[in-house]
Amino acid sequence: AQRVLEGLSVQSLNTGAYCRARQRLPLQMVSELARHSGRLLSQRARAGWRWRGRSVKLVDGTGVLMPDTAANQACYPQPASQAPGVGSPQARLVGVICLSTGALLDASMGPLAGKGNGELGLWRRIQAIFSPGDVMLADALYCNYFVIAALQSMGVDVLFAQNGSRITDFRCGQRLGVRDHRVLWPKPKLRPQWMSAQEYAALPAHLDLREVKVGKKVLVTSFLHPSKVSKAALGELFCQRWHVELDLRAIKITLQMAELSCNTPQMNEKEIWVHFLAYNLIRLLMAQAAQQAGVHPRTLSFKHTVQMWGQWTVRGLLSQGQASTQLLFALIGQLRVGNRPGRIEPRARKRRPKPYPWLKKPRAQARADILAYGNF
Repeated sequence: AQRVLEGLSVQSLNTGAYCRARQRLPLQMVSELARHSGRLLSQRARAGWRWRGRSVKLVDGTGVLMPDTAANQACYPQPASQAPGVGSPQARLVGVICLSTGALLDASMGPLAGKGNGELGLWRRIQAIFSPGDVMLADALYCNYFVIAALQSMGVDVLFAQNGSRITDFRCGQRLGVRDHRVLWPKPKLRPQWMSAQEYAALPAHLDLREVKVGKKVLVTSFLHPSKVSKAALGELFCQRWHVELDLRAIKITLQMAELSCNTPQMNEKEIWVHFLAYNLIRLLMAQAAQQAGVHPRTLSFKHTVQMWGQWTVRGLLSQGQASTQLLFALIGQLRVGNRPGRIEPRARKRRPKPYPWLKKPRAQARADILAYGNF
């Protein structure tokens, strides 16, 4: 259809040539383009988009499904709770996303289970993306001594939700205000298996941290002085952690990365990085539109931007010069997402699924049973 629109001859509909070309595409090139575009977009964010002039980086993990092939199962085995032939290979992803622009800065991928493949293990592979002066914003999983010690040694501040395994007693430590105190976290006596003895010995005996209760949630931070960062400011910043959930949803649902389509692990990894590159380019469009409209990029709709860009390319409007591009930015900047602070939604679906049972045997066996015994 695109060739007809451009006045070109219509070629074969066989997709074999496209698949072979996709196999030749270097993975390193695609992944570096995705990382480089994300870092440039984050570095060039306007000062007004940053939190107190500082770069805040969101971290979270998610999972993706792959086709049930022998190659995918060997590299990314399905969960042990699923019977052979009825499950899907699954991979775990951990991403670092810029709060100001939404750009994906780096990501790490691994199997769903296995030594070093947990969410914290994948994060350690890409922790070098943080720079002195950054702020890491994440959920309670990352709130442990070793993560905070590593970040503080790099000159990075943190704001996490308190881990449920740790008891917070505001009667202890140095009182800074109501439900606000400064405490010392001792170094754990047990050394993790992934850490060498030399690295463990070099860690400080205590971490000087601040614990505050905002609403019903206890937060842990390295911002120690209430006169510089108040408890209310910490609560407002932590509320923005939800953006990483929305960003991952945009990648998986809007860009359709929740279920990959390739039959080999190498091609699936390439498919993931192509999605990340496309995501960063959409975020670039949003940043340009936000700059033209004089608003924050987070107030614009990701899905609306994807839809506008799709129509602009399909209808050949990109070839009409700078005026057409400025009009595209203006239209992207018109639609704003709703401002819904403190929004609470149940994790439940209203629409009922179709009344079909789960497939509990390999599909080939289920087909054979239908041929032999009919549907039941």
